[in-house]
Amino acid sequence: MFDKFGEMDTFGEINELAENLFNEGDTASIKTMAKENGIDKEYVEMYLSGDIPVLCDAMTAALGKIDVEVADLKPKEIMKDWVEYLRGQCMENELLAFNVRKKGKSLKGCIAALLMWSFKNQQPIDKGIIKAAGVSAGKVTLGIPGMARAKQIITDYYMGGEKK
Repeated sequence: MFDKFGEMDTFGEINELAENLFNEGDTASIKTMAKENGIDKEYVEMYLSGDIPVLCDAMTAALGKIDVEVADLKPKEIMKDWVEYLRGQCMENELLAFNVRKKGKSLKGCIAALLMWSFKNQQPIDKGIIKAAGVSAGKVTLGIPGMARAKQIITDYYMGGEKK
């Protein structure tokens, strides 16, 4: 994912590297670094032409990281919903966007936090539901968090707690 330039901790680090590369005239590396960090080509072109003073802000850096992680992880169904919630929150909350960018915080770690909650909170499913679903297992449990709980787990993962 972050093969050439490594995972950067902040949008400031991205901008500092972009400025250094720009001063060296290394536009190819700016483009590579931006792609590695999910920064849109349009921002790169505006930066290189002097239309914007920095390559990214907290939100574009966070959304870029999420995009790169999504391309690697390829989430489906409920996981896609969680990712979309996270994207929306990054657009509304600069501190969350800043924390999404932090080294060691990742979409995999966030989804792992949701999965851990799910396993710890499995509930038995009524036998009538199991039968209606055509499931032949003797015991079925389910532990998917509701959206309010999922939002809290996502926020807690990025805003506090240990890095995963």
